[in-house]
Amino acid sequence: MGIEKTVATQKGKECLQLSSETNSKSSKKNRRRQRKMTAMQRLYDICNEVFGAGRHGIVPPPDDIQRIKSVLDGMTEVDVGLRPNMPYFRRASTDQLPQITYLHIHECDKFSIGIFCLPPMGIIPLHNHPGMTVFSKLLFGTMHKKSFDWAVDVGSDSTPPPGLRLAKVKVDSDFTAPCDTSVLYPADGGNMHCFTAVTACAVLDVLCPPYSDPDGRHCAYYLDFPFSSFPVDGAPVPDEEKESHAWLQERDDLEDLTVVGAPYNGPRIVER
Repeated sequence: MGIEKTVATQKGKECLQLSSETNSKSSKKNRRRQRKMTAMQRLYDICNEVFGAGRHGIVPPPDDIQRIKSVLDGMTEVDVGLRPNMPYFRRASTDQLPQITYLHIHECDKFSIGIFCLPPMGIIPLHNHPGMTVFSKLLFGTMHKKSFDWAVDVGSDSTPPPGLRLAKVKVDSDFTAPCDTSVLYPADGGNMHCFTAVTACAVLDVLCPPYSDPDGRHCAYYLDFPFSSFPVDGAPVPDEEKESHAWLQERDDLEDLTVVGAPYNGPRIVER
């Protein structure tokens, strides 16, 4: 009986040691796998996990927003196989309208990932993101961003000019990489924005969910006018806030926008 107990104890120690060694090897393999995983794959995996089970129009919780931002914040053009001297980022001297190139990476009904490549003075006109949460990461270069949210605290006694709607300026600044990822939401965070390339630059976008006309997520473009451009009955905003408000008018023609598609040749993602 004593011998059996001693043998059983010894076998237990051996099994425990073997299990510990196995777990250690497995842990090392996982760490090596994580080190080998590209930033783009990590981004896709987290987006797939966060957005895959979500419902359209529902903003992810703050912890999940931060998980996605933490990956994007560390990304540069190197992580997506881009170089600033690529043809996408050069503007021909005779080019009156800088051409913007879009690199499609992934799209499903839950989210999309893509990159806008802008030569100097390239412009993505003011547009909206209905019911969407959008992450934008400037990978390199300097870009001017102007964004708006609809004004919701307008006095009921005021009458806006026909065809115009009042919006509040959220951001109107230059950004130079490296900088933090910006996040906009369905009702705030600068849901309508315009990008102007001060230098050649690239912007990585994650949209949740993507645009979809059948689902009511149509991309609308706007013109913006200073608040003082139009007389208004009543006083929709105090005098000291007029500079931070503007009138937006939806537009149909996009003669100032030329976007062409090109293949994405950066690190591939494995779709789960």
